[in-house]
Amino acid sequence: MLRWTVHLEGGPRRVNHAAVAVGHRVYSFGGYCSGEDYETLRQIDVHIFNAVSLRWTKLPPVRPAVRGQAPVVPYMRYGHSTVLIDDTVFLWGGRNDTEGACNVLYAFDVNTHKWSTPRVSGTVPGARDGHSACVLGKIMYIFGGYEQLADCFSNDIHKLDTSTMTWTLVCTKGNPARWRDFHSATMLGNHMYVFGGRADRFGPFHSNNEIYCNRIRVFDTRTEAWLDCPHTPVLPEGRRSHSAFGYNGELYIFGGYNARLNRHFHDLWKFNPGSFTWKKIEPKGKGPCPRRRQCCCIVGDKIVLFGGTSPSPEEGLGDEFDLIDHSDLHILDFSPSLKTLCKLAVIQYNLDQSCLPHDIRWELNAMTTNSNISRPIVSSHG
Repeated sequence: MLRWTVHLEGGPRRVNHAAVAVGHRVYSFGGYCSGEDYETLRQIDVHIFNAVSLRWTKLPPVRPAVRGQAPVVPYMRYGHSTVLIDDTVFLWGGRNDTEGACNVLYAFDVNTHKWSTPRVSGTVPGARDGHSACVLGKIMYIFGGYEQLADCFSNDIHKLDTSTMTWTLVCTKGNPARWRDFHSATMLGNHMYVFGGRADRFGPFHSNNEIYCNRIRVFDTRTEAWLDCPHTPVLPEGRRSHSAFGYNGELYIFGGYNARLNRHFHDLWKFNPGSFTWKKIEPKGKGPCPRRRQCCCIVGDKIVLFGGTSPSPEEGLGDEFDLIDHSDLHILDFSPSLKTLCKLAVIQYNLDQSCLPHDIRWELNAMTTNSNISRPIVSSHG
């Protein structure tokens, strides 16, 4: 019984950020917030959410080891990707408004909170943003995105073997997925499932004839082939900048945006790779409002969703160019315990807590106390 259990405001106000879960913590890297300066080069910021205390903290800026020498830290960016392999977060791609896109690989040690730039070899992918990254074992797979130098959408697959730090351009077989950006790619077993994204009707170059494919494409990492997939009778609307995650061998997608429909979504869909069928899921509780460019991370049996941007609720400000960036956080529990359901009842009906054990009162307080590290709301245009 899926249920939205927690809704807190006041976290980092971030859009187009990237995040990974490490144990009971979620590390969020970069992104943008409307009104901030993205022309001045500065260090990427790192926020950490503790899924036990339900509190956010922000890591302090990295100080140079040698006076006058800039520390090895990625610059603030958006549209990048992060993956976790062992105790290392690998950050790749993304862009800012001065340097443009980046193809330098950065490594972040979750134990020491130190950054490094590993020495890599092979065919390094061109700088881009809006790509996807997912992991199988020690290998990170990069697909799609918008390449800066070529000024076009990509449908290449690159892989980085982190045991040798070698990049390879994968020579895929079969009918490749269409050129796209801001799609999702999720690894289930040995298969990478690609959904959605923004593409162009006429090919890799952007001609303002956007299309939003809503069919799953599957890449087999063992044979390095795109598979021919059956048609499915029920499909979610095509979209970009949604969230996707795998849970118990199935694929879930949430939210996103379709410019042709001028619609933001807050629906949740489940894809079963065995039957190749979609099903719309209706969790209990009050979930997030329609949005795009949020982050989702799995912590145990819970999904932590935060940030993103939505149409302004002000009258006459509903199109793509009038957006409000979010500082909220929502938790979707796949199997809420009786204890969790009881706490939700105490909150919902405002029941007397004085007779409850101290630890339960502490948990109730955490579930209802907002964070306080948000920046003020600024309306976004773009």
